[in-house]
Amino acid sequence: MTDDRAQLRTAADDLDELAESVPDSDVADRLDGLADRLRSMADANRGPDHGSLDRLMHNLREVRGELDGEEAETVDAALGDVRDYRETVEGV
Repeated sequence: MTDDRAQLRTAADDLDELAESVPDSDVADRLDGLADRLRSMADANRGPDHGSLDRLMHNLREVRGELDGEEAETVDAALGDVRDYRETVEGV
């Protein structure tokens, strides 16, 4: 495994931290799930494809819509990390 997926790990760590501070348990659970998906993508033998990354980004945008201020900025940063990684994926 190469470390070219460090951006996905960073996004996962940021979402984990955010999930601990979000008062809404439903949103926190969704953030935890997204962080787990990111971590799985980062640690898998093969990197994620464009479709998987697009679905994940869609889910991140949905959660971001339920947050404000610094919490929303944290999700934006995670989206940026995923977007930057996605630019390195071959295809499409």
